[in-house]
Amino acid sequence: MAAVEPSSLITLLSAAAMAGWVDAVVGGGGLLLLPALLVVAPGLPVATALGTNKLAAIAGTATAAATYARRTKIDWAVTGPAAGLAVLSSGVGAVLAGAVPASAYRPVVLVVLLSVALFVVLRPRLGVVSLPHRRTPARVAAAVVLAGVGIALYDGLIGPGTGTFLVLAFTALVGADFVHGSAMAKVVNAGTNLGALVVFAATGHVWWLLGAGMAVCNVVGAAVGARMALRRGAGFVRIVLLVVVLALVGKLGYDQWLAG
Repeated sequence: MAAVEPSSLITLLSAAAMAGWVDAVVGGGGLLLLPALLVVAPGLPVATALGTNKLAAIAGTATAAATYARRTKIDWAVTGPAAGLAVLSSGVGAVLAGAVPASAYRPVVLVVLLSVALFVVLRPRLGVVSLPHRRTPARVAAAVVLAGVGIALYDGLIGPGTGTFLVLAFTALVGADFVHGSAMAKVVNAGTNLGALVVFAATGHVWWLLGAGMAVCNVVGAAVGARMALRRGAGFVRIVLLVVVLALVGKLGYDQWLAG
């Protein structure tokens, strides 16, 4: 594996810290870090970029999950089964990831992110307050399957935006507010990162030294982001969600249609 230039290393470490903050607040940090890896090391296989990203991300998501768990109540009846399924499902996705070309994830993620943005804008009360009456057995089962199988499979296969999709799943399906939805998402996201990382490591698709450095920066960003989300509440998380989603749509749209 070729060495990374010092200026590029600084860029990647900074991106890792910012990705940790974004992931801890609302998810979507992979859409900052994965493109940065592919730009800094253009010859890097997609699977190796995904594996290295997972090494950084699991450190940050685990830190954020622990911070949320100490300071807020997590709905373990939903989160626990979803996290367990997520380890297996993301591993399956990671097995298939080598077949995905570098440009393939952009159109898929763009469509999903635009749908997320419209959903949040058109439902201004979503996630601002908890809606416990939505937590029916059928909705709990749907949330577990969607998060632990569908979104987790996507995370292993493509990855970026997983945390955001998890937050939306928990708020829309079981009525969690954004803070508690973020807490639940971090636990499940740690599971998806673990499952995918095991597969990528076993197949030699992790750049360990670079990933370890990014992991340290990701942890710092995640710790700051989780504390800020808990302190400022669901309204703050909703605003960050919209800003992040719209910024990522703009970035991916530029990469897809305007970048040379």
